[in-house]
Amino acid sequence: MNRLQEKYNSDVVPALRKSFEFKNVMQVPRVDKVVINIGMGEAMDNPKALEAAVNDLTIITGQKPVMTKARKSIANFKLREGRLIGTKVTLRGDKMWAFLDRLMTTALPRVRDFRGVSPNAFDGRGNYTLGLRDQLIFPEIEYDKIDKLRGMEVTIVTTANNDNQARAMLQLLGMPFSKKEA
Repeated sequence: MNRLQEKYNSDVVPALRKSFEFKNVMQVPRVDKVVINIGMGEAMDNPKALEAAVNDLTIITGQKPVMTKARKSIANFKLREGRLIGTKVTLRGDKMWAFLDRLMTTALPRVRDFRGVSPNAFDGRGNYTLGLRDQLIFPEIEYDKIDKLRGMEVTIVTTANNDNQARAMLQLLGMPFSKKEA
């Protein structure tokens, strides 16, 4: 069992149960999945860039990503329906806990001038989305082997009923929220 998962079971569940007065253990919010997404408009002109993004995501997550296609055509962006424009990975179970642990303890503190992540990036249903500017914050990525810096979105999907429950859960897990925005 992963270190973060043990912390969730031993510390977070009892604390959330006490603070929100849940009668049943099954009411306590939990992390359902983590989705890492790289959207690339440049993939229309340069198909090799999509392969590089797939390699980066494979190294970071340990799982092969799927290619995402455009859902509809947008003339202003010269985008046709069905063209490959990004890549994403959905993590569950042990890989999800391992990724979250690496994200919170290793990767986020490596961000330059890091003062914490925004505590206001919830969607109203308890899901948290974090935008990262480049893939170099992960120690698995070697600086010499990347062709370009790419941003990515990390979405943490929870079973929480509202943002307050999800924020409390992520805070107890160790998500480094910034103090000034809260």
